[in-house]
Amino acid sequence: MAKHPVIRAFFDEPTNTVSYLVADPTTKKAAIIDPVLDYDHNAGTVDTRSVEAMLKAADEAGYNVEWALETHAHADHLSGAPYIKAKTGAKIGIGEHIKDVQRIFRPIFNATDLVTDGSDFDHLFKHGERFKIGAMDAEVLYTPGHTPADISYKIEDAVFVGDTLFMPDYGTARADFPGGDAHRLYRSIKRLQALPPETRLFMCHDYKAPGRDRFAWETTVQDQRDKNVHVRNGVTEEEFVAMRSARDATLSAPRLLLPSIQVNIRAGKFPPKETNGVRYLLIPVKLKDGVTVGAFDS
Repeated sequence: MAKHPVIRAFFDEPTNTVSYLVADPTTKKAAIIDPVLDYDHNAGTVDTRSVEAMLKAADEAGYNVEWALETHAHADHLSGAPYIKAKTGAKIGIGEHIKDVQRIFRPIFNATDLVTDGSDFDHLFKHGERFKIGAMDAEVLYTPGHTPADISYKIEDAVFVGDTLFMPDYGTARADFPGGDAHRLYRSIKRLQALPPETRLFMCHDYKAPGRDRFAWETTVQDQRDKNVHVRNGVTEEEFVAMRSARDATLSAPRLLLPSIQVNIRAGKFPPKETNGVRYLLIPVKLKDGVTVGAFDS
C-alpha cells in the first residue's frame, strides 16, 4: 500500500512556479523539487529568500534534505538547487537527457566552459529508475515533449510532473522550445494519464485559468483524463499536435528564458567570472529580416 509523503508547496508568484518540500514522516528524510532562486532581471541581482523559506520549513519540521530534484532545465526561473546543496549537502538530480539540452544550448551561448556530459549535476536519472527518500519509494518517469529532457518523479502516491501538464482547466505545456516536440508531449501525457486514477499530480506552474480566482497546483489522474482542456479523453494525437502547434505560434518567449537556460544547464551555477571578477549572462542578438548588419558593426 502506497505511503503518503508529507508535501508542502511553495508558490513563487513572480515566476508562477511551485516548488515542493517532500518528506517521509517516519524517517524525516526529504527532497526539494524545482527550487527557485530569486532573480531580479532588471537589476541583475539574485536573492535566496525562496530557498531559505523552504530550508527553514524543513529545519522546523526536523527534516534532513537529501535531494534537490529538477524536473528539467527550466526556462522561466533560475534554480536554487546549488544553494540547497551548499546548505544541506543534498545531491542535485535531473534526467539523463539534460545532456541533449546542454548540447543544444552550448553553441547558442558560446558556453565554452560548459561540459555536455551532465557532470555538473550529481545524479542523472534514467527512465524507470527507482530510489529512496527515507523509506519512501520514488520512481522516475521520462516525460519529454516540453523539452527533450523532462522527467516526472513518482513518490509513493504522488507524481511531480514538472511542466508537462498544467491544471485541467489550463491545459498543457508549450512544446516549441529547441528540442521540444508536441507528438512526444502527447505521448508523455498519456503515460501519466495511464497511472491509477486516484494518483495525485502536482504541477510546477499555475497561471489561474479564466474564471478561477485562486492559484492551484494539485489534481488527480482521473481529473486530467476527464477535464484537461487540451488532452481529455477522446482527443487524438493529431488533434493535440495541431492545437499545440497553433497555440505555441502565438506565445512570446518567457521573460527569464535567456538567463534561466544559461544557469540551469549548469546545474544552477552562473557562468565563470570574467577577468574583472564579474559574472555575466549573455543575450544573443538576432537582427530581423531586412535589417542591415553592417549598420551595427561600425
